[in-house]
Amino acid sequence: MTARVVRVAGSLVEAMPLRAALYDLAVVGERRMMAEVIRQHGDLATLQVYEDTTGLSVGEAVESLGVALTAQLGPGLLGSVLDGIGRPLARLADAAGAFITPGAQADTLEASTRWEFVASRATGDIVGPGDQLGHVMEGSGREHLILVPPRSGGTIATLASGTFTVNDQVGAFENGTAIHLAQRWPVRVARPIAQRLPTERPFVTGQRVFDLLFPVAEGGNAVVPGGFGTGKTIIEQSLAKYADADIVVYVGCGERGNEMTDVLTEFPALVDPRTGRPVMERAVLIVNTSNMPVAAREASIYLGITVAEYFRDQGNRVALMIDSTSRWAEALREMAARLQEMPGEEGYPTYLANRLGQFFERAGRVRALGSPARDGAVTVIGAVSPPGGDFSEPVTQAALRVAGAMWALDAGLAHQRHFPAVDWETSFSLYAPLVSSWLAAHAGAGWEDVRTALIALLQRDRELRDIAGLVGPDALDDADRLVIDVAALVRETVLRQNAYHPHDARSSLDKTYALAAAVLAGYRSAAAAIAGGVTYAALDLSSLRRALTDLRDATDLDLPALGARAMTVARAFAPPAVAVPDARGSES
Repeated sequence: MTARVVRVAGSLVEAMPLRAALYDLAVVGERRMMAEVIRQHGDLATLQVYEDTTGLSVGEAVESLGVALTAQLGPGLLGSVLDGIGRPLARLADAAGAFITPGAQADTLEASTRWEFVASRATGDIVGPGDQLGHVMEGSGREHLILVPPRSGGTIATLASGTFTVNDQVGAFENGTAIHLAQRWPVRVARPIAQRLPTERPFVTGQRVFDLLFPVAEGGNAVVPGGFGTGKTIIEQSLAKYADADIVVYVGCGERGNEMTDVLTEFPALVDPRTGRPVMERAVLIVNTSNMPVAAREASIYLGITVAEYFRDQGNRVALMIDSTSRWAEALREMAARLQEMPGEEGYPTYLANRLGQFFERAGRVRALGSPARDGAVTVIGAVSPPGGDFSEPVTQAALRVAGAMWALDAGLAHQRHFPAVDWETSFSLYAPLVSSWLAAHAGAGWEDVRTALIALLQRDRELRDIAGLVGPDALDDADRLVIDVAALVRETVLRQNAYHPHDARSSLDKTYALAAAVLAGYRSAAAAIAGGVTYAALDLSSLRRALTDLRDATDLDLPALGARAMTVARAFAPPAVAVPDARGSES
């Protein structure tokens, strides 16, 4: 008996008689719109439709497909722009125009593109999940590995090198299972791994305030909460452009269409500073704007992390940017309300924290299945949009319970045009002790000492500014006035960056350390001079400010000379007879 629609409530549809597994796909109505089973009660199935249900009528047919929502993974994925369920927007636009027609279907990968496959295994070889079968070359010489899919393997009966499409059979196992260049994987299921690895290497963002004060480990996760206008989207886009990652997956989840238009306009024009090639050659964009159905919005972040895990399994370091997690949580809330589930705080479902925790657990640095051995990582950066900038709201609090770092954005700093507008008093990182040894070895031996000293300086500055607000700055002694002025210099030259400056939009670890070490040396030098009897009025920090500004705006080629100059200026405040502690605390 054919199942029929018996109730429609927005994107929520009930159909009977229909028996299906939870999260199985179905097609609904005459337009065959894609939907997902989210509740089964006897013969009554509740489905969430990924598309606009306007015009759907009671009595239209519903057909279960018997499979869950899967991602098509293979060559040609890089450089693509997908919607929340994996359909390529460019091909949908070519077929139906600027607006997606309900029921429109298109595979993620272009079926007509042919790839030159080079096999690395031979007939008779026994292979298991994750073993490399060969590779194809894509983009500017990037090697795309073709691996045995998880839950597959056996003795190879046939495997041939040659030119194939993603749907062509390139070989087969003796049990009859076909081998293709592409594979599919259910997006709500984490791809299996061989081993989790320790998080010792930092995820280098190119933003000084993050790399220096609140680092995130490669394979870790961070949340970026901030109210409207605090720069969450700009930060996510800057990370996508400049972070030290092999692959970037950017999920625009429920954001405004004009912001996504900016992303789609800017990304093709971006040039990777490391390779000189377009950034899009190593990026995948998943776009689900605020006017698209909430069901697809809820699925979009799972599609994003499945794509990230696929490239991780090839041995890549992948950065997954989600903008924003709050819009995903709102989609959960809307669907829970339509299901008449018991609401939790502020109407969010009671399982919000559990779902968020399960998702963040898919981040990590791992040893992939198969041979040869491959290590990869997925680092998750999720923006959060708390209403009114209230960090006590449920989504922010749920995210903080499972996040290893928080980069809290402050509206006051944003209004002062301070970018990134990071509140250094509220933000934190649990990864700093884990990555300090790597940073000391690769950026500067005194990295952790500099970081600790600058945090203490900023904290003391806040205390002194509160006191100065009560008694006036003239009531402070010279040493305290020096703290306030040097802290302002830290904010201006170290913590602030110009996202549009060609040399300051991205800061290398060498530049970050040179700036931080120089300003700290300047503070210690000036403090030593005051301790030796020099008055604060006799000190002139303008020379240090100029040297730091020149260093901040320098190219990496000019760093050694300008860094040495800044350090010379920084140490010149103290009389020659006074020993000045260097960045590591020893006297020099």
